[in-house]
Amino acid sequence: MYRRSFIKQGLLAWSQYRGISALASSTDAGEQIISAAGGAPPGNSEDEAFWNKLRNQFPLTRERIYVNNGGLGPSPTVSIQAVHDRIDELEEISEKGHSPKLWSSTKEKAGHVLGCRPEEVAFTRNTTEGINIVCNGLPLKAGDEVITSTHEHVGNTITWLARQKRDGIVIKVFEPSTASAQENIDRIERLIGSRTRVISISHVTTTTGQVLPVKEIGKLAARHHLQYFIDGAQAAGMMPVDVTDIGCHAYATSGHKWLLGPKGTGLLYVRESALDSIDAKFVGAYSNTGPFDMRTGEFHLHPTAQRYEYGTVNAPLFCGLSASMAFLLDLGLQRVQRRNHALATALMNGLDELGATVLSPRHPGEHSSIVTFKLKQMPRDPLQKFLATQFRIRARGIYEGGLEGLRVSLHIYNSFAEVSRVLEGVGAAQGA
Repeated sequence: MYRRSFIKQGLLAWSQYRGISALASSTDAGEQIISAAGGAPPGNSEDEAFWNKLRNQFPLTRERIYVNNGGLGPSPTVSIQAVHDRIDELEEISEKGHSPKLWSSTKEKAGHVLGCRPEEVAFTRNTTEGINIVCNGLPLKAGDEVITSTHEHVGNTITWLARQKRDGIVIKVFEPSTASAQENIDRIERLIGSRTRVISISHVTTTTGQVLPVKEIGKLAARHHLQYFIDGAQAAGMMPVDVTDIGCHAYATSGHKWLLGPKGTGLLYVRESALDSIDAKFVGAYSNTGPFDMRTGEFHLHPTAQRYEYGTVNAPLFCGLSASMAFLLDLGLQRVQRRNHALATALMNGLDELGATVLSPRHPGEHSSIVTFKLKQMPRDPLQKFLATQFRIRARGIYEGGLEGLRVSLHIYNSFAEVSRVLEGVGAAQGA
């Protein structure tokens, strides 16, 4: 449906193929490691030529190797241009640009990304705002229990801790296991008691990139009549997502990570049947429908997830998000997942050859394009600094869950040559 030629248009806009930078190509040592580990790129040279050309659609600098998409994803030119064009257009006429047509078009794409109806999507600023809407909107009382993991992002941690402090709810945690998906289901089930009301977990953990068995956990939540919320910041745009199949009541994600959208955009899915159980605490213009009157008290919340939106927003940013989602849908999210998975597999194989300790799960169904590892020879902070200064590699240290590792998160603009460069840097760090 979304074969709108965004990719072809982007390629035509770049009249000359710039190739891979000298920084990324001078990686003989890393390439040997990948080859020895059996992690050579799949397919023929035309496959890599395609991905190299796709890289040209990102203005992201080639002066360093960016492998921190789990923190912030760069936007393609088509998305950036959509923002610029809309800003210019609206500033000429001084209008907000918040139109039903734009919202409908963008939410239709969001529905395809998340696997839901457009009416079940609300626009937010980021995943954390979506988490706050759900956490603070649920009717929880003192003593009610929420189950979550020790590997949650700060956004899905502080929000629940604040409600615990304010309202006296009880938070129960489990340590994610890389032994098997079933072990995680069992660990959650052992925590369920008579006061349990909510399960709040990540689809893909920010710590190790572990893909949790969200569908099976959804079945568990349904059997116990629990509210089920998922932090999808590290999943949407990295892989196909189907919230309807997962069975969650709500799912929050950011537009500015794997969806490659403008910074300060997010999506919140709330199942239609859960709208009235997740109260809209912050409301205003656009949260309502029909007449309202201060004298009579008449007021009606919007019948869709739009009830969680309020006030004037930056419409140009959502124009950019719309373009980014169309870009990924045109490419195909399954294709994106295959490419990302191949890059991560090559990295893990190479790290094994180097003797690094890979903290991410190894089962193909449980690892994503996020790879976290550590070295005996060098702690997290010095390793991150060494790779940044000596090899111009932008990665992220992981302190969450007490892991003290380094996270490399790879997306479609990355290459096997860059994976090789990372491996070369890690090898150098071992001998430093």
